Amino acid sequence: MRKELIVLLVLLGVFLAIGCAENGSEAVNETGTPTAETAVPGQESETILVSAAASLTEVFTDMESQFETENPGVDVNFNFAGSGSLRTQIEGGAPVDVFASASQSHMDILAGEGLIENSSREDFAQNSLVLIVPSSSTLNISGIEDLTSLEVERIAIGNPETAPVGKYTTQSLTEAGIWDQLEGKTVLAEDVKQVLVYVERGEVDAGFVYMTDAKTAEPETIEIVATVPVTTPISYPIAVVSASENKEEAQEFIDFVTGQEGQEILEEYGFTPESE
Repeated sequence: MRKELIVLLVLLGVFLAIGCAENGSEAVNETGTPTAETAVPGQESETILVSAAASLTEVFTDMESQFETENPGVDVNFNFAGSGSLRTQIEGGAPVDVFASASQSHMDILAGEGLIENSSREDFAQNSLVLIVPSSSTLNISGIEDLTSLEVERIAIGNPETAPVGKYTTQSLTEAGIWDQLEGKTVLAEDVKQVLVYVERGEVDAGFVYMTDAKTAEPETIEIVATVPVTTPISYPIAVVSASENKEEAQEFIDFVTGQEGQEILEEYGFTPESE
């Protein structure tokens, strides 16, 4: 019963977000004239909802204007969250057109349930895991082994059930043989952005985020102290959701992300493009 209630609440949030986005979809530029997506007389735009991993927030938001300029018949709305939460929304019937995950496992689950178009699935980027600390830290943390010190009391990680960054973290720490010593110190966050905020604010002694997210931190709030080895590559897949009513437009967005322009933007934000 509790699980069903959670799914209903999540779906309600998605539907409300879509409604707000549609009500405010007619954007204007600084001069007060319609933007490219609304400036074509007599042309109606199809709106697609892209559910994407939280770590893609900045880069996908940057892609939006360029994609819509080149595809004036398509209006893109985004829903950013932990990949596990997004997968659950799709399983619950959320009207999503494109899913971009920070791990293969959540996409694999949807594929096994017949909820994505397998022919549209592509890997489009890779990332790396890093250990960060507040810039004001005096604990001399320079690697994951230092986290076992008694002086280190709070470590932020993504919730492994909802955020792939948490799964990568726990796997890495288990492989290093120190997870049992650190598990009791962990502070679970819903996604990688929340981990970053905890460290930026100095609410924890350390945290694990993707390199691309560390680069978006507020100036002089964090320090990257180590790159953390992972046994499973941090690879991002993207696919059209089977229930989408806008499959053609959804595929156009995927083609942009996996094409030259999209790959160049990903590289600008610190991702390793799959084309390399």
